[in-house]
Amino acid sequence: MHRQLSNRTSVRAIAARIESPVRSHVFWSGLISAAAAAYIALSGGVAFGQETAVLPSMSGFVYTADEYGNSMSAINLTDGHVQTLPVAISPHNIQISADGRRLFAVGNPAAMEGHDQAQTGQETEMEGMKGLLLVFDPDKLASGPLASIEVGEHPAHVVVDRTGSRAFVTLAEENAVAVVDLARQKVSQTIPTGAYPHGLRLTPDGSVAYVANVEDGSVSVLDTEKLTEVARIPVGRAPVQVGFTPDGGQVFVSLRDENKVAVVDTATRKVLGKVEVGRGPIQVFVTPDGRFVYVANQGSKDDPADTVSVISVATRSVVETIRTGAGAHGVVVSTDGRTVFVTNIAAGTVSMVDVESQSVVKEFVVGKGPNGVTFRPSGS
Repeated sequence: MHRQLSNRTSVRAIAARIESPVRSHVFWSGLISAAAAAYIALSGGVAFGQETAVLPSMSGFVYTADEYGNSMSAINLTDGHVQTLPVAISPHNIQISADGRRLFAVGNPAAMEGHDQAQTGQETEMEGMKGLLLVFDPDKLASGPLASIEVGEHPAHVVVDRTGSRAFVTLAEENAVAVVDLARQKVSQTIPTGAYPHGLRLTPDGSVAYVANVEDGSVSVLDTEKLTEVARIPVGRAPVQVGFTPDGGQVFVSLRDENKVAVVDTATRKVLGKVEVGRGPIQVFVTPDGRFVYVANQGSKDDPADTVSVISVATRSVVETIRTGAGAHGVVVSTDGRTVFVTNIAAGTVSMVDVESQSVVKEFVVGKGPNGVTFRPSGS
């Protein structure tokens, strides 16, 4: 039975409501700042160096790309401490490597976005600069990036192969994916895609990448060895992100402008059907056991959403709707499958969802405008 669960916190009542449309990375930062400030003032927390209650049953780290604050946040799940650090970009997406030894973030140079910066002429000087891929040691974030690599126009998402030798970055303004040689710290090749590529992920075996093309309603299928587009699948209006089942047999694609998620059979490369979810679905993530898909619903600019739809893979239907914070956007599942983390852009928070109870059990205040999110297990 489809039912809606109430959040145990009061973040929705005190946060301003706003959407961050995928097409633009400049999102009413003043209102978002006010929302975050209101939340912090009422909760008694602080965004930088925030201390929260100890979470004895959870360990590892969650990292967020705080696009409106030109920062990244690291949540230590063992003690609840949140560390927020400034970076040289307005990061839209963030990703940990398979071995947990490197952290990657992509975005435009911070001065190009103009968030929280004085108009000193620096923006004009940086207009010709390309977007950047930053590489960090997650254990030494305060030391700054190990590498800063120019990748192209309007980088949106990044994934890294299992060997840690190559990164794949969507370039929204170039209709292409950049292939980054991480040893040489440079783009070795670009692969043409559909119009305005945004989210992408690799199949479980790493042989193929699926790329959501927002503006032509398709998903590009890229061969990661031949570095070519081998197929383009029509899926629906405004696909934003993709998520694979653990066996690689199906991929779920969020369709922002249809309020649905398309289910694609990867063998036939055909759409099997669509599942109606909340308003403005953005990111999707499948649990490690392959049972559920978590979909963050962001809503619209005039009427933002704050929910996560839980899809049963077996029945292709929504079995739960969980209320999170304002502007639910990014979603990731812990490697043990017990916990889901959702970034809330307007609230400036991360909701921690317990899979067993399908409810929010904790909220963390992070930097402004958190978008992308990634999980690093302890010991990696």
